[in-house]
Amino acid sequence: MARKPAPRVDFVLFDVFYEDGSQRSNRRVPGDILGGLDGDEPARTMIEQQDLDIAAKSGNPPVPIATIRRSRKA
Repeated sequence: MARKPAPRVDFVLFDVFYEDGSQRSNRRVPGDILGGLDGDEPARTMIEQQDLDIAAKSGNPPVPIATIRRSRKA
């Protein structure tokens, strides 16, 4: 019997710039949380949570985010 296709999740990629001058590119955020009145602000919240999870696993303190912007397509 054939399987039901799983729902497709589209991701939006972001470049993240930190207050210490470092940058991370292509951070993935589900596209369904973006838009509306908040625009890309939910992406910042999700990326901050990802950073907290990474910091907890690595034992290093998280670096505050200065700005985020959508990655440009190549």
